[in-house]
Amino acid sequence: MPTRRLMPDVIKNQELTCLPPGATVRDAATLMAEKRIAAVLVTEGRTLKGIVTERDMTTRVVAAGLDPDTTPLSSVMTADPDTLEPSATALAALDLMERHHYRHLPIAVDGEVVGMVSIRDLFAVVRTHLEDELRSREAYMFGSGYSAEATVG
Repeated sequence: MPTRRLMPDVIKNQELTCLPPGATVRDAATLMAEKRIAAVLVTEGRTLKGIVTERDMTTRVVAAGLDPDTTPLSSVMTADPDTLEPSATALAALDLMERHHYRHLPIAVDGEVVGMVSIRDLFAVVRTHLEDELRSREAYMFGSGYSAEATVG
């Protein structure tokens, strides 16, 4: 696994998607649908208060029979979520996410959110690393003119 840092190697020019704790679950669901994302950071200013994910909405709202129009995020969010600093490695993020079954992990500095990494972001890092490693080994074993890519014909 590469020693790529979360910022700027994994997260680049990310637009944060945040809502205040008093926003409703409906507000979050609408925003998530518009932006085609699966998690929203709950903040007061830039201070991280929590995170709400699609899974939270399924288990804590829909399955519990709560009204998304009146339920505030503060009552269903994961409060004070684990975070990593921007200088953390992709491997550290993957390890934490795997151990706790997270799909999204906020990136913060002194309690102020600066980004969020998803399992999909980390999959892209692993894939790129494996592709680079394969190319490097092919070049070593067969010379730089060899490629294991399939040919049609």
